[in-house]
Amino acid sequence: MSYNLLKGKKGIIFGALDEKSIAWKVAMRAKEEGAEFVLTNAPLAMRMGEINKLAEQCNAQIIPADATSVEDLENLFSKAQEILGGKLDFVLHSIGMSPNIRKGKTYGDLNYDWFMKTLDISALSFHKVMHVAEKQDAMNEWGSIVALSYIAAQRVFPDYTDMSQAKAVLESIARNYGYRLGRSKKIRVNTISQSPTKTTAGTGVGGFDAFYDYADKMSPLGNASAEACADYTITLFSDLTRYVTMQNLMHDGGFSSMGISEDIVEMISK
Repeated sequence: MSYNLLKGKKGIIFGALDEKSIAWKVAMRAKEEGAEFVLTNAPLAMRMGEINKLAEQCNAQIIPADATSVEDLENLFSKAQEILGGKLDFVLHSIGMSPNIRKGKTYGDLNYDWFMKTLDISALSFHKVMHVAEKQDAMNEWGSIVALSYIAAQRVFPDYTDMSQAKAVLESIARNYGYRLGRSKKIRVNTISQSPTKTTAGTGVGGFDAFYDYADKMSPLGNASAEACADYTITLFSDLTRYVTMQNLMHDGGFSSMGISEDIVEMISK
């Protein structure tokens, strides 16, 4: 059901890879709610994914960009404003990748060059996105910028390794840039700490099935789906959340407030 929450709004959506992606779901919901936007992803990710299919469904143009490159981001924001005919109202940062996780490195045996790559792709890119948006004055007042995070920024999930540090940095950047952009243009910046979600990237983490099932049993409402996360993101892009900023918003079915659940007790007792 559409409520026209984003009618007349323009934006950029980073990170849609395939139909499992949260960014893909956000794009579909943003279109339903009346938004216009451009899609972007790194050239390698675009070759691996199905972003052209999404672009056709949403009548959106694609601008390739490496989010770790300020030059690419400058081109992205300039072209997006040309294509959309004005300044932007929302940006979704749905980017995360760890070479250490991909290569099966444990936390005590990290490749530090890869660790720096993890931080650059998964966290510093968020700073660069907002840096370029600010320098170009690319956002309208009361705009909204959202990045996707995970509770491993605050708690230990062994197989998440250096992505835990990346998400912690991401959330810190949101707070600090949220203050800066809020003061200058009333732009709000938030992160959503999402349940484990069966995306292509998520299922690449070792032990994913175990902590997906664990989170589902711990959460009174169960794990939040990618579709539900898209719904939540749309509310943050809308004018209904104008005074929500600098927050790490838990979207996890209640997992983050739990100590232990009856389902877990029962499972352990067997």
